[in-house]
Amino acid sequence: MDRAQKEKVVEELGQIFESSGVVVVAHYAGLTVAEMQDLRARASEAEASVRVAKNRLAKIALEGKPCESMGSLLTGMTVLTYSEDPVAAAKVAEDYAKENKKFEILGGAMGENALDRAGVEAVSKMPSREELIATIAGMLGAPASNIAGAIGAPASNIASILTTIEEKAEAA
Repeated sequence: MDRAQKEKVVEELGQIFESSGVVVVAHYAGLTVAEMQDLRARASEAEASVRVAKNRLAKIALEGKPCESMGSLLTGMTVLTYSEDPVAAAKVAEDYAKENKKFEILGGAMGENALDRAGVEAVSKMPSREELIATIAGMLGAPASNIAGAIGAPASNIASILTTIEEKAEAA
């Protein structure tokens, strides 16, 4: 890899570290090509990405970034799992680590906050952006439906009373 290629990789990694909601660092020693492809496919489904990069170049890319503190995790054969959604990459990494013991999560970063192994696990258990949006939309819609029900209830009650009076009048 020549100098220009290295500079390009450092620039790409720098953008990953700046724009990602979460970055998870893991060891992947012993994973087969098929297992790595499976990890990439799972990440892609969750709108996350997987990247293997040289630790030295990743440390250079981390300089001056909010998540610079995770540089100490970059030792050995590391792979980065990242996503804009602050939860997606952590969920993919956690699920994969449970199934494959060769994939060992070291930690990561969420914005300026460095995460240890337990931190990544905690982030993975949080609801995703889509789940939060659905919950908020449901909460916003509930008062409106309650109001509509309350407004419609008196009319329904009056109609029921009139029907009862009409039935009594016909019976008499």
